[in-house]
Amino acid sequence: MPDLGTAAFLAVMGFIAAFIDSVVGGGGLISIPALMWTGLPPITVLATNKAASTMGALAGFVTFIRSGKMNVALVRKLFPLSFFGSVAGVLVVRTISPDFLRPLIVVMLIAVALYSVCKKDWGGVSTYRGMNRRMLRMSFLVAFVFGFYDGFFGPGTGSFLLFAFLLVGFDFVGAAANARALNFASNLASLLAFAVLGLPAYLYALPMGLAMVAGAFCGARMALAKGSSYVRPLFIGVTTVLIGKQLWDLFWK
Repeated sequence: MPDLGTAAFLAVMGFIAAFIDSVVGGGGLISIPALMWTGLPPITVLATNKAASTMGALAGFVTFIRSGKMNVALVRKLFPLSFFGSVAGVLVVRTISPDFLRPLIVVMLIAVALYSVCKKDWGGVSTYRGMNRRMLRMSFLVAFVFGFYDGFFGPGTGSFLLFAFLLVGFDFVGAAANARALNFASNLASLLAFAVLGLPAYLYALPMGLAMVAGAFCGARMALAKGSSYVRPLFIGVTTVLIGKQLWDLFWK
């Protein structure tokens, strides 16, 4: 059981992580090191982080869906694929180390960041007018693959999902709303899988998770109020930090 100081530390870190994560992803860059600081075993840290982040993801999901910015008809089709993809990812990661993915993830994140920087007006206005069958099939595949990735490895999931929704024509706020829904699905599925295995430390997850609810609500409301001019630079900034973190783990960890 965490002492009062540890609980307060986890709450502060959880609020900051969820504030960022609710919009563009990347909150694990803050929450996972904070949980590791407590001395919990690595697998318990991952499971506990999922327990806390699922609470924050739910708050962001509800905030965005109530705002009307989420494409509910599309999300309803993709949600189950992200959910079951994540369950599969958790089951596979118990037998295979995900570290072999790290070089590929660095390349993908760099491509995402460069594309977003170079296309300066991209995502400012929504051009989404629906999907044909081919686009919908690709969306099913993307939802499942990144759900699996979130359960198997995780870093950058929110950024990749947001980028995918931008590619089909959503603006930054709409893309963030839809990405939050699928990220909630994969977080929930991972948590359930970890819970069945008895891995989360719930007494550590609770103070962080409650703070994440507040952080996710504030982050989502900020994105809705400020619009794409706020989400775009935050997205590029978090993606750049993710690149740095993956490069550090790849070459110097």
